[in-house]
Amino acid sequence: MSRKRFPVFDANSHVVESADIWHTYLEPEYRALGKFALWREEGEYDAYLKINGEVFRDQTNPNIPRHAIWRPGMSWEQIGELDPDTRHAMTEGASDPQARLRDMDAMGVDQSLLYPTWFAEGFPLVKDPDSAAALARAYNNWMADFCAAAPERLYAAAMIPLQNMDYARAELRRVADMSCFRAVFLRPMFIEGRYYTHPYYDPFWAELEQLELSLAVHPGSGLWNAEWTCHAPFIEKIKQRLNQVTLFREAGGGPFAGGGNGPNFTFAAQPGLGHPVAPILSPWLDNHMFVAATLIGFTVMQRYPKLKVVMAGGQASWMEEVLEKMEASTLTIPPLHYYPVRTDVEAMWEEGRVLLAFDAEERLIQKLPHIFAHKIVWGSRYPQQDTTSAWDAIETLSQAAVDEASQARMLGGNAAEQFGVQLVNTLGA
Repeated sequence: MSRKRFPVFDANSHVVESADIWHTYLEPEYRALGKFALWREEGEYDAYLKINGEVFRDQTNPNIPRHAIWRPGMSWEQIGELDPDTRHAMTEGASDPQARLRDMDAMGVDQSLLYPTWFAEGFPLVKDPDSAAALARAYNNWMADFCAAAPERLYAAAMIPLQNMDYARAELRRVADMSCFRAVFLRPMFIEGRYYTHPYYDPFWAELEQLELSLAVHPGSGLWNAEWTCHAPFIEKIKQRLNQVTLFREAGGGPFAGGGNGPNFTFAAQPGLGHPVAPILSPWLDNHMFVAATLIGFTVMQRYPKLKVVMAGGQASWMEEVLEKMEASTLTIPPLHYYPVRTDVEAMWEEGRVLLAFDAEERLIQKLPHIFAHKIVWGSRYPQQDTTSAWDAIETLSQAAVDEASQARMLGGNAAEQFGVQLVNTLGA
């Protein structure tokens, strides 16, 4: 096994929720309601996500579970070459903690913060507050047992039922007493028509700050989203529309004439955009919106200065552009804001306790580590199709001449400080 001289904390990896959450962990009186509110069906021939009783089928080939297909040693090319007509099993480590630990060893990962999959996609859309609260308790209890397999290595982001603020605050206090939960999961989207710029969420920010739990913000992928309230499903709808649209093209091959379907025109089908565009564009668009609108524009960073946030799932190097644009906004249109907004956005960002999850292959991170090193944490995205290992990250950063002390900070030290955990080097010095 390869060796490294510093511990690695994976700040963005995922579990795939087991059916045990519904069958065992969900309180008996809520099992029927809970399965109606949110359920993932994984059959031999069919797969879908059910939300509030409505079925939403997978947008891609169910034979290849791209949300949990990567295993240590697999390359992206090998995943792309998988036979689409053959049923491929999900990675065991997605749902089994012992298999997860073996994969972490192979990846060079000492500790991980675990994010949801199906709950990330569907839980914020659950309409019934009582069912949402019961589902959150069930998920969090299952997750606590998952992490108990290695309490010094496995940590998690808790699910909180924001459908009812009283329930949300109660669950926040409950998970704060459970050592495995070092963060709270949040998907950047509208909930019940409200974005996070609504004053409704102020008690949530205040409770998080007081309890010293980090806010782990992570977009949805768009594969199973049942709504329009974030960028991923919007892009999916564009894909579906483009697959159907026809264009009027002049028969002689000239320029588009536009307008009618006269005798000089024939129909030409527009090529489909395809799902891969959604996970390329939507994560950083959703994270852009949350940072610009909520943290800066709605002054959450300003009003709750001790609140800790990690923006995951959408890379990191876009932040400089957001700060530049927000500086212009705060200087030129302050009357549009609810509260007096600081105009020294760059200084506020440096003071704030907000970190960005990065991918080691990000070129700007490699070229400008002195700008980003103190504000980023690394994430593998395990076990999704585009997973990378700690060995990949170390090699990439080393080739970019990033010094070892900076690598140690970027790949472990920042995350440990943000989540309040003691780093361990399980793979040896």
